[in-house]
Formats: sequence, structure tokens, C-alpha cells
Amino acid sequence: MQRKGACASMLSVIEKVAPGTLHILKRRYYILSQIQKVGPIGRRALANRLEFTERVLRKEVDVLRNQGLIKSSSQGMECTTTGITVFHQLGKLMGQHVQSQEKEAKLANKLGIHHCTIVLGNADADQSGTSDMARATTEVLNFLLPEGKTTIAVMGGTTMVQVAKAMDQQIGLNRELLFVPARGGLGESVDIQANVIAENMARRTGGKSRALYAPEHVRSETYSLLLEEPEIKETLEIVENASIVLYSIGNAMEMAKRRGMNDQMLKQLEESRAVAEAFGEFINLEGEIVYKLSRIGLQSSKLPSIPHIVAVAGGKKKAKAIEAHMKTAPPHTWLVTDEAAANEILNGGNPLK
Repeated sequence: MQRKGACASMLSVIEKVAPGTLHILKRRYYILSQIQKVGPIGRRALANRLEFTERVLRKEVDVLRNQGLIKSSSQGMECTTTGITVFHQLGKLMGQHVQSQEKEAKLANKLGIHHCTIVLGNADADQSGTSDMARATTEVLNFLLPEGKTTIAVMGGTTMVQVAKAMDQQIGLNRELLFVPARGGLGESVDIQANVIAENMARRTGGKSRALYAPEHVRSETYSLLLEEPEIKETLEIVENASIVLYSIGNAMEMAKRRGMNDQMLKQLEESRAVAEAFGEFINLEGEIVYKLSRIGLQSSKLPSIPHIVAVAGGKKKAKAIEAHMKTAPPHTWLVTDEAAANEILNGGNPLK
């Protein structure tokens, strides 16, 4: 146990010093593992086994080949003698951390979704936890995004601000990215508005952005009129046809107060046991929508038709919100969270087994 703990601690330090290293190590370990087991194997067959895109696999295979860890022939790829040695050494180093894939699968199964990524830490206790989730989110996006044109619909909020900060030109490589705000936002703090976040993401990745100049929340009698405004209507059509939606999940009462809801509404949400908020919907532990705001932006009913959905939320305090919201989310949602939230959802706060 001490050896496993030491390995996990070492990997945690490595991740702090060189963010993203664990993700790269794990990915290359899985590639070597499959080649070692079934090689020689062709690249397409290997991509299918690992559920990687050929673009991602090609890049990693080139690195492993240049390092002399694998070799190619007409029959396919196989490990070199050095590659086999490194594979076993890497397996010892990864130790406990490699098991995280099983934990992620367990969490995904619990929530009824296809994918989860769990990063170390607790976003409630350490701001770096949110930064780690943000970096992991960019890795998920880099994995999901095809080459060429892609539209990414982005929600607002403090977590999305951190995701924007984690982005760089690598994500935009060989891609034409268009970032569009998935909600209005005039009236709230400027730096957390979806418009500003979409613009920042575009600037950091070398992409483009389009603004949605409308308040997020409107009176019901105003809602239908605003939807007929040509500029708003056109932008919302782009949003609804996006390839990826990127958003966070909020605690119901915190979000209600931030949105300036009155005491009567706050009391109603408490009585309804609302714990989560996303897409203007307040949800209780049973996954029931107990209140829905009239809002300009992407509606949750459109999510099933969008190819990729990435939700980002962590910290023990958001565990109930995550679990409640995922009962309403499409199964192809990919959740990026942290250990604290995962532990709480799976084992009531105890360490994951």
C-alpha cells in the first residue's frame, strides 16, 4: 500500500509541475499495452480498440516510434525490446493511477452517461482544482474535435472562464473553430458572460466568435418577440446546430441568488428541494425540473441532437447538483469533475475503491 501511495503522490506532484502529463502518460501507456497484447496491429484497428480518433492516435504513434518504443512493418505495429521494458516500468509507475479509468467508468455508469474524466483534488478547497478540470476539459475537446470547421456553443460562468484560460493554439491546429455563446448575458458581471468567454476562447485558439446580444432572462411576454429579432434568431440557429456544447453545473440556491431571484422564489426552490441549475432549469434530487426560467439561449430540449456535450463541475459541494442534473442529461454527455465530487457521488465522501 505504501508503494501505491508513493506512486500516486509522485504522480500528483508531476501533474502540479507539468499539467497534462498524467493524461499523456496514461494515453501512451494504453497504446503500448494494446500493441504489446495484440501486435502486430494496424493503426485503424488499434484506434478502434482504444476508441481514439485516427488523428489522435497517429500523433501518439509517431512519438512512440521516434522514441524507439514501437516499430512498424507491413503486418502492423509491435513493441520493440525497449518498448516492452518501458511498458512494464511505466505500469509500475502508474500503479494506482491507472485504476482511475475504472473509477471513471464506474462514475459514468452511476450517472447514466458515456464518459467521465476525474482529476485529482477538490475544487472547493483549492482553486487549482478548477484549473486542473479546465485543463482536462481542453484535452477532452482536443480529443473530440475533428479537423476542419466546428462550432462550439459555450455557456457562461466562473468555471467556463477557467476553461477559456486553459485553451491555446494547439486546440485550433488544423481546425476552423467558431465559438458562439449558448445564452444571453447582458446585466451580469461582464467577465463571466458567455459572449466574453466565447470571444476569449476564439482569441486563444485562433478561431472566430459570434456574439448574442440579448438578456439571458426575460419576461414571458417579451420572450417570443425577442426570438423574432433577425440577429438573435440567426445566432440561436447557429447555436442549435453546434457540434459541441460546453457548460458547467451550478448549485441551485447559489445560482438563484446570483440571478437576483426574489425571496418568494428562493423559498419555492427550497421547498421543492432544488439542488442543481443548468440551462435555466432548477432540478431536485430526483431529477425533476421544479422551475424553469424564460431565457434566451440554448434550451436543454435541443441537447440530444447535438453530437458532443461536455459538462464541467467539481468539488464536494456540487456532488448533489451533478448527480441531479445528470438524471436529465443526454447519455452521450461527457463529465469532467474532480475526486471530491466523484467520491461523494459514489461512496458518500469516502475514498474511491
